[in-house]
Amino acid sequence: MTHPLDKPEVVNNLFYPRKAHANTHPDKDIIKDGSVKIDDTVSLGYRLYLNHSSAPILLYFHGNGEIVTDYESFASLYHQVGVSLLVVDYRAYGWSTGTPSTTQLLPDAQKVLDSMDTILKDCGVVPGRDIFLMGRSLGSAPAIYLAMTSPDKLKGIIIESGYADAPSLFRRLGIPIPENIKDDPTLPINNDEKMKKVTIPTLVIHGERDVLIPVTHGHTLYENAAAENKTLVTIPGAGHNDVAFKDMTRYFGTIKQFIEAH
Repeated sequence: MTHPLDKPEVVNNLFYPRKAHANTHPDKDIIKDGSVKIDDTVSLGYRLYLNHSSAPILLYFHGNGEIVTDYESFASLYHQVGVSLLVVDYRAYGWSTGTPSTTQLLPDAQKVLDSMDTILKDCGVVPGRDIFLMGRSLGSAPAIYLAMTSPDKLKGIIIESGYADAPSLFRRLGIPIPENIKDDPTLPINNDEKMKKVTIPTLVIHGERDVLIPVTHGHTLYENAAAENKTLVTIPGAGHNDVAFKDMTRYFGTIKQFIEAH
């Protein structure tokens, strides 16, 4: 029986996959493409934008209309903050296989984190790098989930344009959430409650003019975070998709300070 959040009317509103091919970039020394096996039928594609082999890893979960190759044009900006950027696609995105699934979004992310040693070895990077998490928009859900379940593996979490109250967000997308599943921690619908169990250093970044996920969501995520070390940065004039570029000095400067501090 299909889970209510995996029905076509939900999945088609929540996910916007696009396809891409791995190993098409000419610079194989810096661009490392691969896949993580989830089960016998599904693998998730990833791209590592390598800074240097000893740099911390920023494990990045992107928004619902993006794919890993979209970060090619500005990955160097993340290199400047001192990290290697590892962007992971969802099912059916890029060269990932399978079909989009709301219920598997968080378990898939857990499998990725649990496979980090293998990923790094496959990319020619010595395992044991410090790992930071980042989640943008939809990607805030898997990032927050991992921060809650696996704090011992992580140095900190960065949330950009994340959502707190999933029912209000999903209503904007025309997605109903049945009452009997709203408290299931394995579903990407209760970020506000999960944040109460996130104790690792936390940085929340949000655009003040975001009309898709209003800045009040960012405030709630920050306020609910159980971390002693937490920071909220709101970007004046920024909407949902231009947070990184409205004030690049502040955006990347804040991330750099966060990485260096932890």
